Amino acid sequence: MIDWQRFWKTGVRRVKSASVVFILHSAWFIGFANGQSPYQLKTGREIGLLGGGVVTLGIGYVTGTNQNAIDPAEIQGLGQQAVNAFDRGATYKFSHTADQLSNVSLAGTAAVLGALTLGTKPMRNDLITVGVMYVETALLANGGVSIVKNLAGRFRPFVYNPDVPLSEKTTKDARQSFFSGHATNAFATAVFTSEVFRHYFPDSKLKPVVWIGSLGLATATAVLRYEGGLHYPTDLIAGAAFGTLVGWGIPKLHEVKNRSELGQRLDVQPWSNGQATGIYLRVAVFSQ
Repeated sequence: MIDWQRFWKTGVRRVKSASVVFILHSAWFIGFANGQSPYQLKTGREIGLLGGGVVTLGIGYVTGTNQNAIDPAEIQGLGQQAVNAFDRGATYKFSHTADQLSNVSLAGTAAVLGALTLGTKPMRNDLITVGVMYVETALLANGGVSIVKNLAGRFRPFVYNPDVPLSEKTTKDARQSFFSGHATNAFATAVFTSEVFRHYFPDSKLKPVVWIGSLGLATATAVLRYEGGLHYPTDLIAGAAFGTLVGWGIPKLHEVKNRSELGQRLDVQPWSNGQATGIYLRVAVFSQ
């Protein structure tokens, strides 16, 4: 004989268990998806990118130890006419003030990123992800610059300027012209900041402001390096291009691709853990 009372209680208990699991799982997933980061960290990828950045910096350091300061005898035979026409104008420039101001404008690009990250809730809540991506950007950008600078050994423009004291020219740093580290870092940070802001706030009217402000500071950095007699136009163009590539590429590698089709967002299947049985329903609700 069937014990209907026991059967009823067991069935209700199982339904309740299944319902609780369903509600908790769905609430957790939907809550996570609604506040979903546009970026995702993956252990293997981050180890590779961070490790690659450290390795490039190491290679840059090693190649730098083999570079010597400029011998005064080398400078005596230099003439401004030996520099190609496109870059020659930089050899007439020299300014310590412009050099120092370029450091200020470069710091400004980083300050914009910091202000947006800490000043907006979505980015602040995703601080680790944004931080890791930016560290990867900085490591790879500076590692690449360091290697190329040391291998190229190009004289800075002021080395050709007869009005600049010899003591300024006979240093190891005077061989570090190609390509510009300031331009690389400024444009990498500017593009990184603008891209990240664009993804966290796809509908914001401030996107053009962030882009113009960040790129404006980066451009000012490049111009000041030129006015300081520290870089040729080709140094700055190469640095800006490389920085832009890294600043855009790192966020792109971490971007979470949206899924729009209902079949891709809805997952329904039977569920059981031996104690309770029910239906497993997962709905992905994306914020973008």
